[in-house]
Amino acid sequence: MKHSTRQRADLLYDCVLWLFNIMLDIFFREIRPRGSHKIPRRGPVIFVAAPHASQFVDPLIVMRECHRRVSFLIAAKSMKQKAVGFLARMVHAIPVVRPQDIAEEGSGRIQLLNPKSSPRVISGMDTHFLSQLQPQDSIFLPRGIGKFEVVKILSDTELIVKSDVTDKRAVHVLCKPEGTAYKCVPHVEQDSVYERVYDELNNGQCITIFPEGGSHDRAEMLPFKAGVSIMALGAMAKYPGMDVKIVPCGLNYFHAHRFRSRAVIEFGKPITVSSELVEKFKMGGTEKREACASLLNTIYYALKSVTINASNEQTLMVIQAARRLYKPAHRKLHLAQVVDLNRRLVIGYNLYKDDPKVIELQHKVLAYNQLLKYHGLKDHQVPGINLRGWRTFFLLVYRLLTLAVWGLLAFPGGILNLPILVVAKFLSAKKAKEALASSTVKIAGRDVLATWKFLVGLVLLPTMYGLYTILALVFALRSDWKWLYKIGLPLATWTLLPIVSYCSMRWGENGVDVFKSLRPLYLALVDPDSTENLRKTREKLSQDITELINDYGPKVFGDFDPNNVFRPDPSTKHSVSELAEGEKTFKEIAAEWLNTAATEWLDDSKIFNWTKESSIGDDVLYFLDKQGPLTSTSASDAECSKREQDRTRQ
Repeated sequence: MKHSTRQRADLLYDCVLWLFNIMLDIFFREIRPRGSHKIPRRGPVIFVAAPHASQFVDPLIVMRECHRRVSFLIAAKSMKQKAVGFLARMVHAIPVVRPQDIAEEGSGRIQLLNPKSSPRVISGMDTHFLSQLQPQDSIFLPRGIGKFEVVKILSDTELIVKSDVTDKRAVHVLCKPEGTAYKCVPHVEQDSVYERVYDELNNGQCITIFPEGGSHDRAEMLPFKAGVSIMALGAMAKYPGMDVKIVPCGLNYFHAHRFRSRAVIEFGKPITVSSELVEKFKMGGTEKREACASLLNTIYYALKSVTINASNEQTLMVIQAARRLYKPAHRKLHLAQVVDLNRRLVIGYNLYKDDPKVIELQHKVLAYNQLLKYHGLKDHQVPGINLRGWRTFFLLVYRLLTLAVWGLLAFPGGILNLPILVVAKFLSAKKAKEALASSTVKIAGRDVLATWKFLVGLVLLPTMYGLYTILALVFALRSDWKWLYKIGLPLATWTLLPIVSYCSMRWGENGVDVFKSLRPLYLALVDPDSTENLRKTREKLSQDITELINDYGPKVFGDFDPNNVFRPDPSTKHSVSELAEGEKTFKEIAAEWLNTAATEWLDDSKIFNWTKESSIGDDVLYFLDKQGPLTSTSASDAECSKREQDRTRQ
C-alpha cells in the first residue's frame, strides 16, 4: 500500500514537473546545466543551492536539472498562498515555519540604559514583555540592525538578553532618549521538520535547501543558517550506516528577473560527511556546535566555488569587461564557459585589486564604458563598426526590412498575449513592493519578480487561451457553417494559439536583436571618425587586459594557459569547463558552428557577431539588474567581512 502511494506521488510529481518545464522554457531563453554528471544517481542527497535569487523559480531549476526527484524546504508563509501552496504540495515540498514570518510588533519602545555596566539589560517604555515574550524568544531591531535572544523576563519593562549588546549600530539605536521600535520573534522548534527530512533521506530520497534562509536580491550570499548541517549530521546520527552526500548548486543568472533571460546552474563535487563529525554531533553541547560549524564552512566554500561572488556591481562590470576583451575569450563561449571565466577573473581580481596596474586598468575600463554609454552601443557591437560606407548603408537597409518582416510576424502573438504581459508586470511589481516592505535584507525586492511573472503566466496562459477558444466557439455556433466547421474552429483555435504565441515570441526576440544592431550602423554612417576612435580604444584596452591577465594568470592558477583558460578535470574524458553535459568539447561545438555558418556577405555573425550569444557580454551576471545598487568597494568589503563573521559565529 505504501509503495503504491509513493508511485502515485512520483507520477504526480513528474506531471507537475513536465508542466514546469514548459513554463521554464517559455520564461527563459536558455537554461544550461554544468557538472550534472557529478550528481549521485541513487542514495540520499542534499542539494544546497545559492544564491537564492528567485523565490519560486530557483527550486524549479534545481528540480529540472538534477535528474532526481527532490523535496525542497519552503516557508510555511508561502504555502498559505493558494497557487504556490497547491503547486508546492504537488512536488513534495516540506513547509518550514520561519520565526521572522510570525513576528509581531512589540508594544512601546525599548532602550539600553547602561551599555557599559549592564550591556544585557533591556528596558522598555510602555512595553508588555510578560505577555509578548518568553525565554528563548528574540527581539529584532529595525532594518536588521540586531537580533537578541531573551534569557529572562524581569517585568513588563525589563528583560535580560543572552549576549552583550556591543554592535555600534545597535548601541546607537538603543541608547537614543526616545528608544527604538522592535519586533517580538517567537522561538520555533523545528524538530518535526528535521524528523521528516531524516526519514526522507533514510528512504534514499533527495532534499533541496537554500541555506540563506530566504530569497534576496543582493550581490553576495547571505550568512548561512545551520539547518543544513543539522539535517545532514542528524540523519547520519539517527540512522547509522547512512551516507548522505551534499551537492552544492550554484545559481548564476543573466538578468534574472527579465522575461527570456538566461541561467546557468552549476553542480559542484559532492561533499562527503565524515564519521568524525557525526560522532562529535552525537556528543551534543559544544562538540555538536563545532561539528555543525565545520560542515557549514565546508558547504559555504563549496558554494563559493560554483557561484560568482563580486562585492558590488562596479566590480562585476569590470570583471565582465575583462572577460569580453581578453583575446583568448574571443572564441564562441556558451553560458557555462562564461560563468567559469568570470569566476576565475573574480578570484584574480580579489587577489590583486590593490595593485597599481589593476587599479589603472579598472579606471580605463570605466572610462571605456562611459564612451559606450555616450554612443549608445554595447561592447560586442564595437568591432563591427569598421565597415565601408556603402556596405554599412546596404546592411542598414537590409536590417530595417528584416525588422519590419519580423515585426509583422510577431504582431499577432503580441496582441494575443498583451493582457498577460500587462497583468504579470503590474502584479509582480506590487508583490516586490510588499516583499521589500516586510524584509530586512532585500534591496529592491527583485527576487520575487520572476516568481510572480512565472505564476501569472502559469495561470493566465491557459485561461486566456480558453477564453479565446470560447469566443471562437460562440462565433462558430452563430454562423451558418456546417457542424464540422463549427467544431473544427474552436479546436483549431485551442491547438494553434500556443504555436502562434511561441513563434511570435521567437520572432519578437530576433526583431529586438535586429533593432539593437541598428544604432551602431547609423553611427558608423553619420560619425565615422568618432566610431573609429571608439574601435581603436577598444583594441588598445583589449591588448592591455590580455597582457595583464597573461602576466598574473600563472601566479593565481597553476594550470593557467593563455590559449585555453578552462580548467581540465582528470576524472572526465574532456574538460568539465568545456562541457555542458559531458558529450562534446568546445572545439567540437565550435567546429560544428563553423561548418553550418552562413557565408553570405551580409552574414550577421561576421559583421556584428549578431548571434544568440552575442548579448551575453552585456548581461549582468548573478542577479544584479542594471538598476541595482552601486556601492563603494570599501563599504561593501566591510559589509562582506561583517557577514563572514556572522556566518562563522553561527
